[in-house]
Amino acid sequence: MENIHSYPQTTALDRAQGQHRVLRNTYALLALSMAPTIAGALLGVQLKFSFLAGNPFIAFMLFLGVAFGFMWGIERTKNSGMGVALLLGFTFFMGLMLSRILQVALGFSNGGTLIALAAGGTGAIFVSLAGVAATTKRDFSNLGKFLFSGVILLLVAIVANIFFQIPALALAISTVAVVLFSAYILYDINRIVQGGETNYITATLAVYLDIYNVFVSLLNLLMAFTGDRD
Repeated sequence: MENIHSYPQTTALDRAQGQHRVLRNTYALLALSMAPTIAGALLGVQLKFSFLAGNPFIAFMLFLGVAFGFMWGIERTKNSGMGVALLLGFTFFMGLMLSRILQVALGFSNGGTLIALAAGGTGAIFVSLAGVAATTKRDFSNLGKFLFSGVILLLVAIVANIFFQIPALALAISTVAVVLFSAYILYDINRIVQGGETNYITATLAVYLDIYNVFVSLLNLLMAFTGDRD
């Protein structure tokens, strides 16, 4: 006699396997995305790339425009190979943008150490929180609106500090960004595990931005507190 419970069990198993596949593909594409990021950063450092450094506000607005253009294109093509190509192009662009802070860091006598510490700290944060998000039975989806509100407030603070140039505010922005985007790592990985995100390209983009912002913010804090110009 056929087991009447077999269909729900099979559906649950298929769902779990699908979620695991999305997570596995996300990690693979995330690892791949680091190659164009590093290439862009190295090229930018070699060329002393500067994105409209003379006008920080216009540079920031232009950066947001290019970044959101890439993200729009990635979302529109997320179910095709073009989505992967656009994502890798976006990470190369983000690597170029990263070169500016790397140039500043390398101006310190311990700049290489600061960059390594920021990278190591980012890696530790990611591994720890991704591990929690992937193994816990808790659903963190309720954090979404709170975290999004935090990003909006952070953007407002960044724009304000472009004009006011207050060092204490810059440190506060970096500190909040580390906490906020670390929480986003927990949220975004947990969404995949809970089945809230089923497209690995979209998932990779979200987690990549989390890691990128944690790294930049950590590096800013390390330069401020332990940078040595001697």
